[in-house]
Amino acid sequence: MFGVVFPNRSFPMDISTFAQIDPTHWVLDMNTFVGEAYDSIREVCIFLLNNLTLPPDKALAVYIQSPGSPFLFCGAVTLTRPSAVLSLPWPEPGGQLQLTADATPISAKIGVSVEDLATLPSLDVAAGQKIERLALKVGENLFNFMQSFCGVDGSKLVVPMDILDRWFKKFQERAKRDPEYLKGFAL
Repeated sequence: MFGVVFPNRSFPMDISTFAQIDPTHWVLDMNTFVGEAYDSIREVCIFLLNNLTLPPDKALAVYIQSPGSPFLFCGAVTLTRPSAVLSLPWPEPGGQLQLTADATPISAKIGVSVEDLATLPSLDVAAGQKIERLALKVGENLFNFMQSFCGVDGSKLVVPMDILDRWFKKFQERAKRDPEYLKGFAL
C-alpha cells in the first residue's frame, strides 16, 4: 500500500515495517528503528505503491508523536500527490515520560492513517511550519545580536542607529561564507 524512506538513514521500507492497528491505521515504533535518538530523524519520504487502491477522496496522513505527547499532523499523500518528503518537527516530550502503568517504556511513533481528504489540514502545513520556524530563528538571531549592543536608559533598551544594517551585513556575509549556516535556520 505505501512505503517510507528516512533520507540518509534507511533503505525503502514497506507497510510490513509498521504495526497495523486496524484496517486504516499503522504505527512505526521509533525505538525499534533508532532507539531514543528519534528526534535526529528530521524528515520522512512517504510514497504510494503502484498496487494501491486509495479512493480519490482519501489521503494517507502522516503523524508523529514524541513520548507522552499527542500525535501531530505532518502531511499526507494522495493519488494526485503520490509521494512527499515531510518534515518531522518532533514536539517536546510530555506527560509520563518513562513508564506506563505496565512498566513498558513510552516511545516516539510515526502514525499513518487513511483519512478523508476534506477533513485534513492543508497539505502545505509542513511548508508553513518551516517558514514559521525560519522566521522565529532569524528573529531570535537578530534579537541576540541587538542585545549584545544594548544600553539601558531607565526602563528602555537603547541600541545604535545602524544596528539593523550591521546585523544584516553580518548575516549576509556569514551565509556567503558558510552554505550550511542558513540550513541551520530551517530545521
